[in-house]
Amino acid sequence: MTETLDPEDTKIITLARSARARAGVPEGAAVRDETGRTYAATTVTLPSLRLSALQVAVAMAVSSGAKSLEAAAIVSEADEPGEQDVSIVEDMGNGTLFLAAPDGSLKGRYI
Repeated sequence: MTETLDPEDTKIITLARSARARAGVPEGAAVRDETGRTYAATTVTLPSLRLSALQVAVAMAVSSGAKSLEAAAIVSEADEPGEQDVSIVEDMGNGTLFLAAPDGSLKGRYI
């Protein structure tokens, strides 16, 4: 998919890619809240806790006082975001959700 993104949207994709690479995990995510603050995270997989990268990033934003999201990005090999991840973005005010490949190329725009 060839699409020109706003520099701020490119930034959250880059943050998600960096988080994913740094942790060596299959999925990274980043979100931008209504004030422009960004949060990046990766998947959490523990015996007693499993969270998607987007769930972690949104939890970080909410626990820091975010009321809504302008945008969210997931970097993954997946062909589409999980239903729960789409719902989370909808819960946070219908910001745009981007799905990107590990190389940063945009696979899709949701919501």
